[in-house]
Amino acid sequence: MPALTLTLLFGQGVRAPDWPLSRPRLRRLVSASLPADCTNANISVVAVGRAEGQRLNREFRSKDYATNILTFPYAGTPDVQADLVICLPVAKAEAKTQRRPLDHHLAHLVVHGTLHACGMDHLDDIEADQMEALEAAILRRFRINNPYSQPTG
Repeated sequence: MPALTLTLLFGQGVRAPDWPLSRPRLRRLVSASLPADCTNANISVVAVGRAEGQRLNREFRSKDYATNILTFPYAGTPDVQADLVICLPVAKAEAKTQRRPLDHHLAHLVVHGTLHACGMDHLDDIEADQMEALEAAILRRFRINNPYSQPTG
């Protein structure tokens, strides 16, 4: 198992009590998402408000809206270093629309962002299918339904 340094930070407009994932669960989610060839990982998860999420997305992706997660990879395997910036208001709205528990949706975003930090992407259909299948398999270990299947009920 790789050595993992995990930091959880809260940006302007987000308070720690608003974050439903415990630090141990967050650590397990990130650890489960790291590839076998990873020896060390230094990951920061940063929960931000809508204004900060929009500013970062505009600044780094030239898209003027707040998105659910931004991954900033600094080094790939075997020594992964990255920031995962999650816009909590966007994630909350998505979870409500998708009728999924917020902690499950955030778990999915953390797994998704960690896979990006490790070099995976979804730029074409083949990559997307591979990444989605891996995300679903990782989340299944945490008893979280496939986020790409349609919710029932």
